[in-house]
Amino acid sequence: MKKLITALICGTLFGFGLAMSQMIDPDKVQGFLDIFGDWDPTLAWVMGGALLISIPGFALLLTKDEKAHIKEGVIDSKLLVGSALFGVGWGLSGYCPGPALSVAPLIITELLWFLIPLIVGMVMAGAIFGKEQD
Repeated sequence: MKKLITALICGTLFGFGLAMSQMIDPDKVQGFLDIFGDWDPTLAWVMGGALLISIPGFALLLTKDEKAHIKEGVIDSKLLVGSALFGVGWGLSGYCPGPALSVAPLIITELLWFLIPLIVGMVMAGAIFGKEQD
C-alpha cells in the first residue's frame, strides 16, 4: 500500500509539473520544436530544470553496476527506429506519452489521434519483441 501511495504522489506531482510547464499544450510543444520558424525556447528551461534534478539524483541512487550498464549504451536498430517513431509522433501531434496520459481524462478528440496509435504500437511491440530481458 505504501508503494501505491508513493506512486500516486509522484504521478500527481509529475502531472502538475507537466501542466504548470505547459508541456500538455501541443501548440507550446510544437512551438518549441519549430526551431526554423517561430521558435519558443521556454520548454528548454523546463527540460534543463529536469536535468538539474535528475542527473545528481541518478548519480546518488544508482549502484555502480547500474551506472556501468547505462554507460554501455548499446545502439541497435530497435533503439533507432523507436526513437525516430517517438520523434515523428511527438512532432506531428505535439504530445509526448507522459503529457498525453495526464491530459487523457479531459477526453480531447484530437488526442485520440495520438493515443490510439500509441496503444497499438505498444501492443505490436509487445507481440513482436515480447518481454526481453537485458
